[in-house]
Amino acid sequence: MAIGLLTKADAGRRGHTKPRGVRDPDDLFEMANLFPDDTGLPVTIWVSPRGHARHAARIKVCRVAGNPMVPSNTAVVAIAPEPHLIEGKLPARYLAPVTHWVALNADALLRYWNGEIGTGGLLRELRRVDQTGGT
Repeated sequence: MAIGLLTKADAGRRGHTKPRGVRDPDDLFEMANLFPDDTGLPVTIWVSPRGHARHAARIKVCRVAGNPMVPSNTAVVAIAPEPHLIEGKLPARYLAPVTHWVALNADALLRYWNGEIGTGGLLRELRRVDQTGGT
């Protein structure tokens, strides 16, 4: 008996690709949640390896303080060449510490993005920020 499995590559060849800008729910499983206790930030962020992305390295930032991660309520921050907001809105009270954290951890974030280290390696290398202004 044959089982019909449709891989992403098969779907593309058969015209079953998702429209541009539509997210596949499975895409979220490729991202790692980093809570405020992990980063020292006031908000939760998502980091991911490049995968099949055609855009530059970036992170997603939840716009709700604390541990929640609401996919429909995020902003996107570029990692390089300098951290900056590229999509969505983020209050200055979140943007300043997030861009500081990204700058502090840019090397590890880019190595993770490029598949040079895994999630465990990333977690070992990340540095927390101190909300009082230090690292």
